[in-house]
Amino acid sequence: MTSDASAERQAIAHTWLRAVYPTAYVPLSPAEMAVLLCGLVDEVAAAVRSGETVTGVGERLVRERFTGADSLRRTVEVLGCGLLDAAEFADLPDLAERVVAVLGSVSAGYANAMRLDVFEQQEEIKTALLTAKQRVERVLEVSEARFREVFDSSAFGIAITDLRGACVEANDALAQMVGGRREDLVGRRLIALFHPDDVEVLTAAYRAAGAGRLDRFREQRRLVRADGEPMWVHLAVSLLRDADGEPAYFVTMVEDVTELHLLQKNLDHQLLHDSLTGLSNRQHFVTRLEAMHAAAGGGITLYHLDLDAFAVVNNGIGHGAGDRLLQEVGRRLSAVVEAERACVARVAGDEFAIVVERSADTPRVPAMIDRINEALERPLPSGVALSAGVGVVDLPGPDWAAEELLRAANTTLRQAKARGKRQWLTYDRHEDARSRDRLDRAARMPGALAAGWIDVEYQPVVDLADEHVVGHISRLRWHDLGHEECAESAEANGLALPLGQWALREAAGIAASWSHGLLFVELSPMQSRDADLVGAVRRTLDTTGLDASALRILLDTRAMLDGSGDDNAQVLRDNGIVTGLTRFNGGQAELALLAELPVGALLVDPAVVRRLREVEESLLHRAMAMMTQVIRDSGVSVSVPGVVDADQVRWWTEVGASCAFGPYFGDPIPDYEL
Repeated sequence: MTSDASAERQAIAHTWLRAVYPTAYVPLSPAEMAVLLCGLVDEVAAAVRSGETVTGVGERLVRERFTGADSLRRTVEVLGCGLLDAAEFADLPDLAERVVAVLGSVSAGYANAMRLDVFEQQEEIKTALLTAKQRVERVLEVSEARFREVFDSSAFGIAITDLRGACVEANDALAQMVGGRREDLVGRRLIALFHPDDVEVLTAAYRAAGAGRLDRFREQRRLVRADGEPMWVHLAVSLLRDADGEPAYFVTMVEDVTELHLLQKNLDHQLLHDSLTGLSNRQHFVTRLEAMHAAAGGGITLYHLDLDAFAVVNNGIGHGAGDRLLQEVGRRLSAVVEAERACVARVAGDEFAIVVERSADTPRVPAMIDRINEALERPLPSGVALSAGVGVVDLPGPDWAAEELLRAANTTLRQAKARGKRQWLTYDRHEDARSRDRLDRAARMPGALAAGWIDVEYQPVVDLADEHVVGHISRLRWHDLGHEECAESAEANGLALPLGQWALREAAGIAASWSHGLLFVELSPMQSRDADLVGAVRRTLDTTGLDASALRILLDTRAMLDGSGDDNAQVLRDNGIVTGLTRFNGGQAELALLAELPVGALLVDPAVVRRLREVEESLLHRAMAMMTQVIRDSGVSVSVPGVVDADQVRWWTEVGASCAFGPYFGDPIPDYEL
């Protein structure tokens, strides 16, 4: 905790002290009270951060006798204002809901402690009543007077019943609760005052006490008033025994907790439901997902939806329209699965989740996706029609945790969104395992580039005929990640174009100072398709002073295959820059490119080079040897990346490759080591 946060908490504690000090007598000095309240503020702040409950704070206030009429109200006011304004919680997006939840748990703990405190006092009174009855011969008048005073003046309803449940005596407080007269209760079975749904449970509890199996029990049940309105009450029932220790009577104390029950119910709903749509929130959805997953033994399907282009609605029509749209989407998704055992939740801004328990009649995934799309495509009141990307986890294993299910669904959703609008995919655990590391690197790369943690290194390119260095190829380096991993991460997160342009400028600036040698630069698919590629290269040459004849641009073969980069190859060649193809696999379409594009060189795909090294002499070796010779005879030179040993050098030299680079000739090094 920072010093600023500590100062804020101390300020809240002192405001709290000033607010509650006049409300009750507390047997502590002001300094002791300040220390106590500072500690409680720390507990409450920790709960706001963690989302846990702090009923113990309310209980501590009661134990320390902060029990005045306004003590709780002022406590809630001070903590509510202080926590909402605290700078340490400015990073919490759902601060208001967290504060409401924490204050609710403080209030619940306070109310429960107050009730238990009163009940403990009443238990002492009831014990005194029993003792007075047993000593009636000696202190009859005094005992009777004490009992009558407590019985008649108590704010709690009190009834004395025989072992059959008939009311022997009741006080005015109980009569007021049920909306009748005290005299009318005498002789009536007490159990008849309660809601029919609670009668069976209460009858069993009274019988157990009457049989001597327990001396007291507590229940929270519904009592029905004379006008038919139910009210929630807390019951404390004690068994009275006669002088011989045999069960004789029941003393039932009744406390009206209707308001507290409603408050707790409202707080529970706010904690578990989205305030805008009324759907389950993420916390409640995780609980329901766990329960349904466990009950069905993995026989569930989880759908994670993200609305397409929802920002267009918010920014174009307004956030009010966006909120109404989300409410309507929630209603439509609920309608889609209303015939199923399912739960629908809003788990983020414009993201929804649905878990469906599979049965023989449950629509399978494609049919359910069609229903979802049809529901969203119907125009909304604002005239907007939506679509969504959907990630699906179908029939996961029973040992999956709820959080892992949500993560898998979210990962699948992102993969579906990458394919375009209105796309959906089912979870593939093999693809998930491969992509997790890639996604982690991709997520951190923009920050690394901004912080200057990515470097450009240079690896020597060697002529295989005499093994002299003809130039260097630029390589990216990010800590322990080499060029291949960096390029893959940049392509995944959309950073390939700015990163590639930056790397080209860095490398050209260094190469301009070389006295001889060529600079080879591999372009990513995104760079190769860039409509401004030629302009970016020309600006780089003009800025750095590098001669065009010293630069070799290697365009990505995949980008050239779809025709989006054909013009770049031709215009670069027209500007005096030799071009080539990188990641060349030798397929039929790729071979056709050599006749269609003005390229003078190609760089074999590193995967092909690794495969040739890892397997014995095979059809692949013979095919690559023949293809290399044919390509070289056509006037296009073949270069080989990733060469690691002399055997590879000898084989590629024999089949007609021109140049190579890799660990055998030298690893990439920083510019200052060239």
